[in-house]
Formats: sequence, structure tokens, C-alpha cells
Amino acid sequence: MKKINNDQLSAQVNNLLKEGDIIFSSIDLLVCRQVARETGSWSSHVGFVLKENNQWMVVESKVPFVCKTPLRKFIQRTRDGQIMVRRLKQPLTEQQVGKLKQLTEKHIGKLYHSGFDFDSDRLFCSKLVYLIYKEAAGVKLGQILTLETLINQNPQASSGLWYLWYFGSVPWQRRTLTPASQINDPQLITVYSTVG
Repeated sequence: MKKINNDQLSAQVNNLLKEGDIIFSSIDLLVCRQVARETGSWSSHVGFVLKENNQWMVVESKVPFVCKTPLRKFIQRTRDGQIMVRRLKQPLTEQQVGKLKQLTEKHIGKLYHSGFDFDSDRLFCSKLVYLIYKEAAGVKLGQILTLETLINQNPQASSGLWYLWYFGSVPWQRRTLTPASQINDPQLITVYSTVG
């Protein structure tokens, strides 16, 4: 795909979005790129879109907490304009979109979990998407698995990064969830992509 600037990209994405669409990006930090590679994906981050005051906002869990980010700013953070928008094959009802909005407000400000512990009270990007869609629409997006299984399923992965990330003591049985498992979820269809 021909490279376009962030303003053009924002305009293109803006014109096709529906509330509840899920948006994937690649955070332009070395460690985020490594985590994406370790999990078998180009994407290291995920959120979903809602409209607020006639503006598209991305609901995301990022350091330090869950927030709503204007679409343009979300796109500016992605590496080389890498964006993918996916949508549930079974469209959300107005009631489900309303529930997404209620749940979003409930989660705003919740702290980020840099250890990616699914069973913690704190959140990370893919866990936020999973929990909200499960409660709002009864849809479980992605696959919850242990860190050990995640590494074993990705032959390109190296345990070295994880030893570094967890200061030498990897919690191998910790359950987690990745943007990679959500981007490949068969319940979703791609409606826009600058990747591949």
C-alpha cells in the first residue's frame, strides 16, 4: 500500500468507522515491537472506537491507565502508519453499543498492568477489549493462555525478552491475552488495513 501521512490516514479511517470497531496499531518503541514479534504479530496494541461529541475516540488501556484518545492522536503513535480496523461479523446492536459506552466509563482511570496478568484487577490493552466485549455483547475475543503456552506456540520467540521483562523470574503459569490472538480472531472481519 502506498504510504500516506497521518492526516490522510486519519481521514480514511474516520470515514469508514462504526462504533465498536476494534483498532490495532504498532507502538513505535523497541520493546513494543519486540513483544509483537514474540507473539507472532506486527501489532502490539489494540483499542476500540466510540463517538463522543461528533469525534472518534479510541478507548484504550495504556500506561498509566484506561483512557479515551482522539483517533488522530492514536494513529500518530503507530509505527509507519500501521493500522488495522476489524469489526464483529455479527454487527453490534444499539443496545450493545450503549453497553460498551457504559462499561467504558466504568473502566476509565483503571491502572495499567505492565506484567500482563489477566487475573489481576489492573488492565492492559487486549484484556480491556476482551472484558468489555464479553460483558457488552457476550463475545470473547482472543485466546487466554499462559506465558509458557504463548512462548511454546511461537517458535520465533525467545525467552530472553521475558526474563528481562520480568527481572529474571518469568511467571510461566500466568494467564495473559495478546493483541495477536485478537487480530486473528475469526469472529472479526477486516474493514481497513495498511498492513500487508
